[in-house]
Amino acid sequence: MKQTILVTGASSGFGLLIANKLHENGYNVIGTSRNPEKYQSKLPFKLLSLDISDDKSIESFAEQLYGQIQHLDVLINNAGYMLTGLAEETSVELGKQQFETNFWGTVNLTNSILPYFRKQKSGQIITVSSIMGLIGLPGKSFYSASKHALEGYFKSLRFELNQFKIKINMVEPMWSKTNLGYNTVSSNGNIAEYDLYRKQVKAYFKKSMENAEQPDTVVNVIIKLISAKTPKFRNPVGKMAGMILFLNNYAYNMFEGSIHKSVKTAK
Repeated sequence: MKQTILVTGASSGFGLLIANKLHENGYNVIGTSRNPEKYQSKLPFKLLSLDISDDKSIESFAEQLYGQIQHLDVLINNAGYMLTGLAEETSVELGKQQFETNFWGTVNLTNSILPYFRKQKSGQIITVSSIMGLIGLPGKSFYSASKHALEGYFKSLRFELNQFKIKINMVEPMWSKTNLGYNTVSSNGNIAEYDLYRKQVKAYFKKSMENAEQPDTVVNVIIKLISAKTPKFRNPVGKMAGMILFLNNYAYNMFEGSIHKSVKTAK
């Protein structure tokens, strides 16, 4: 019997790649999009309407989903976006919107699915986080904070759901060549003292995206998590991920110095 997998934000970026690959591998895939009618004709899997930043949309979604399926095996939380900008120059309102989507949207959708997972006493929740859920970088304070929040939330939730045989896994990609790095919301810098640093930070991330890896490795990790009997909770992805986390955790001065140097010399 085919496993049924729900992928949020499946009309572009990681979500689209994940959903297509899973479909090719024989899984029954259901994706979500804020505008499914815009993409459905081009996709081989079913798209349902969902805006994870809208509570009413989430409230009606589970009923809509289970009106079409009997059983869900895996929820892949992927929907979200990146807010960029120096912390002091970013309004609290923009920061709250980042959390409404990346954190609260993910939490609320997960909670809407949990009663069904608990009833069937099985299920798997895979959340696409970011390496910035484990480290901090300039110009990404609210994005990083939203991903740190997800890490903490699911780290605790996995203990509570163990009794129901529900698996919890996080995937923390490095920079990958998807539209996330380019389709962002940016705050407008207006503090003169930051003018030079702001330009350096933008140059640093532009260079990082140009040198980013292909996203296939992230998709492959997710597929392995689905098929594994005892999948790891934390799954950093990227050639330098291990080294970066080691420096961040055990040699922070060295890590911080390398970031300062990289930003300062970026062109």
